[in-house]
Order: sequence, then C-alpha cells, then structure tokens
Amino acid sequence: MKKTHDYDNTFKTMKQDHKRLFIAVINECFHKEYPLDSMIEVLPADLYFNRPDENDAAVITERDSDLILRIGGDYYLLECQTYDDDSMAIRIAEYTFLAARNYALWDNGRAILEMPHFTVIYIKSKDDTPRKTTITYKFPNGKIVDYAEDNVFLKDITREEIIEKKLYAYIPFYIARYETQLSSEKDYDGAISDLEFFRDKMVELNLRKELSDGELVDLRQYINTIVTHITDGNKIESEVTSIMGGTVYESDSIRLRREGREEMQPVIDEQRLRLEQQALEIEQKNQQLAELKKRLEALEAARGQNG
Repeated sequence: MKKTHDYDNTFKTMKQDHKRLFIAVINECFHKEYPLDSMIEVLPADLYFNRPDENDAAVITERDSDLILRIGGDYYLLECQTYDDDSMAIRIAEYTFLAARNYALWDNGRAILEMPHFTVIYIKSKDDTPRKTTITYKFPNGKIVDYAEDNVFLKDITREEIIEKKLYAYIPFYIARYETQLSSEKDYDGAISDLEFFRDKMVELNLRKELSDGELVDLRQYINTIVTHITDGNKIESEVTSIMGGTVYESDSIRLRREGREEMQPVIDEQRLRLEQQALEIEQKNQQLAELKKRLEALEAARGQNG
C-alpha cells in the first residue's frame, strides 16, 4: 500500500469544509448535548514548541495537531491516528499545553491555562492499543494530577451506530477495517455491502436534509480517497470506487435541486440586492427619525425652560 497521508489529509479537509459534522462526534466522545446547528469554530492547529538544541539554542518545532475546536467557551482537541505509537501521550501533552497557552489568561505573575478536552481517534488499532491516553503531571510539592481521556476505536463502532448517532464524520474511515481484504483482493464482500449501506443511507439523509448536498458529495469523495489509498491501483479498485460513483454519484433528486438553484440564482441575486437596498433605506429613515426625535426633545426642553 502506498505511503501517503490520505487518512490525515481527509480528516483535516473535513474539519475545514464540514466542521458541523464534528459536533456529534464531540457529543459522543465527551457526553455533551450540543445542538447540531451550534456555532463551532476551528482554531489554528499549527502549534509551535520551543526546544533547545545540543548547543542550548532555541529551536522552533512545528506541531500540527489534527483538530482544535471551540463550542461556546469549551475547547476540544481531536487527534486522528492510524495506529498507536510510543510518542502519542507526549504529543498530546504538547498539543494540549500549546493550545492552552494560545488562549491563556495571565496577569501579575499568574497564568491561567484552560486545558482542552482531548481524544485520540484510532482509525485502526491493535490488541495492545491503549484504551485511554493518560498524561500524569507530578509537581514539586508532591501533588500528582492525571489528565486522561478515553480513546476512540473506530473498529468498535458499527455502521448502524454511525447513522443512529449521526457520527457522519466517521463514515470515510469505516472502510479501513477492510484494509487486508481490499489490498489482497480477497473476501471483500463485506466491504462492498457496507459501502452500499452508507451510500444508500447518505442519500436518505440528504433527502431528509440531515446532510447537505455538499456534505453528501464530499463524503463520497473522501470514501473513495481512502479506498484508492488502500487498493493502490489494484484490480478491484474501479469496482469498489464505482459504488460511490467513481467520480462521485449524484442522484436525480440532487441534480434537479442543484440545476434548479443554478437556474434561479440570477433571480435570487436580484432579490437579495433589492432587500439589501430596502434595508439600507429603512436604516436611513430610522436615523432620520432618531435625529428628528432628538430635535423635538430639544425643543420641548427649551420650551419648558422658557415657560
């Protein structure tokens, strides 16, 4: 299989283009109940860590965490990982500290670091992959604080749970559980069945307006990106990618809605301009009325003084 960053790139692209899909992920991971239309902000993920080199000179090392989100006043770090490695806990320690430092409060010798919630989402996992990531802080006064969160193993989540819990951001990575079958071109009927399941469910969700047209099209493209990463040009690649349409299938209903919007766009633009002009005129009239009111009040005040 080719050595690329397709999993990470897909995750990061989704966070920029479809950040709404991660609200349900946060709700599930951290037992929250944010409405799915909550305002969600993607924060800069390119963090920097100062580390001295062998000559005690400062070195600036870039740390690119996968996803830092803010909903209301809460911060969340979601790290997408293909497999566990020995550095995962220390990397999370660096990411969370740097994220907290970026939004720290400080004054008169005191700094307040608000550490974010975090989780590691394992696309693939092994028997010895830890179920929890723990960072233990040991302080000079003897206090010991464990900063720990549960990890997410995608292999434990069924296709039905993904749909029921609205974890649509996981859909492109679900197919990774069939990596051996797809790369070897053997016994991949389960992969075909699951891809067809997600294809049909996503169309239903789109028709119910739970997935936008853009989310539907892009999720299908993300799925095919992962499939082509796994199959790497083998004999079954075109068969498997064709389930999502190859160049991404577009249903008749979606096509008709898209074409209808395109046809109506000039009319919509004209109406928007008219409404903006009307709003401007109303604002100008309100300003004139406010000015007139001030003049009347001034006249009343002067009349009272003269009376």
